[in-house]
Amino acid sequence: MCSSVVKIPQKQVTSNMQKTKLFYATDFQSLMYPCFTFCRILGIFPYKINASNLEASESCYTLSTIVIFAFCVYGIIIIYKLDISGTIISRSVPSSLERHSYYVLGSFAAIVTYIMRRPRLLLLQTILEISSELSSELYQKLSRLIHVKDIISFILIAILSILYCIYMPFILLSIFTIYLTMLLFQMDMMYMNCVCVLKICFNEINDNLMKIQELIMNDKPHLLRRIYHEQENSFLLMKLKALKKQHLMVSDTVQMLNMIFSLHIIVTIVISFIEITFHLYFYIVVSMAKKEENYRYWFPILNVIFYITKTVLIVWACDNGKDQAAKIGITVHDLLNSTNDKQIKNALEQFSMQILQRKNAFSAKGLTVDATLLTAMMGSITTYLLILIQFLITSHSCNGKSALQE
Repeated sequence: MCSSVVKIPQKQVTSNMQKTKLFYATDFQSLMYPCFTFCRILGIFPYKINASNLEASESCYTLSTIVIFAFCVYGIIIIYKLDISGTIISRSVPSSLERHSYYVLGSFAAIVTYIMRRPRLLLLQTILEISSELSSELYQKLSRLIHVKDIISFILIAILSILYCIYMPFILLSIFTIYLTMLLFQMDMMYMNCVCVLKICFNEINDNLMKIQELIMNDKPHLLRRIYHEQENSFLLMKLKALKKQHLMVSDTVQMLNMIFSLHIIVTIVISFIEITFHLYFYIVVSMAKKEENYRYWFPILNVIFYITKTVLIVWACDNGKDQAAKIGITVHDLLNSTNDKQIKNALEQFSMQILQRKNAFSAKGLTVDATLLTAMMGSITTYLLILIQFLITSHSCNGKSALQE
């Protein structure tokens, strides 16, 4: 009966990534295969994938350095054409502000992505290690979500990029914007995938604790079974110690993830807010001012949908991960109320103290990424839109009255 308490699956090891099947992942590498592939295409994955681990690759590092250097030179040329030579002319002041803020913040995030390449390798290796105990069934279920998300989103980004090339007359500017958008998006997807894997790790710990609780609740001790219960308690103490260690490792990985991706997530949130605000402004202002040309302004709405969807997905993943981590504390508290054994109670109290000391929230520089952040962000944008619409309606009515008086 004790053997059914905690299932410790054997470590899944794939011989190489060529055997990876979409939607049927068996480990962390096969789960991240689409994301890693797209990142490699963009030159932001300077790592070599072996059978059971990730390693630094000097040749990939060199290629990544060349790509980022070319990107920076290209960005300087774009800024020169925008602000100095005047070769690329913005339609309006708001358009210029939106464009400059996107390029500056996006380029900063791209440089940070390059600088953090070695810490990010350590993070990926750590997640690979702590998730190696997960069963292949869990990976297969998760891969149906992760692979669909990564592949469909990349296809949609490609389609949006083609439409952007048609919409934007400047080819150099289009290429720079498309690459920057894809780079930022793939790093967002990598972050989201890591959060989902850590959430599954928390879920596995909680499930194992619930199995221990079922065993304690269903097994009532009596004198004739004293030796049996001593052996069983020893087994449960070993399992609780192992789960406590596993929880500590996953919690440390959450902190590592927050530290490595903090600047990128801050930039992503700021860019999303700016892009949603400006593109709503463009659509509303142009729709009211030039009704006969509305067909040309579908692009701002697509941008708004894109950034809202991406922000909602990131917040959803982080919020679910935080909730799953919080459930472990509830389960440990229920276990404390379910047992009278002093040794088990002592182990559970230590586990509870560890949980209290570890605030497993996904954050960026103190800013927690959860539903509260999304609500505040959408509330600010809604308030801005109401003020803008009221101002435009008032301005339009005043212009109409002036025209009638003349």
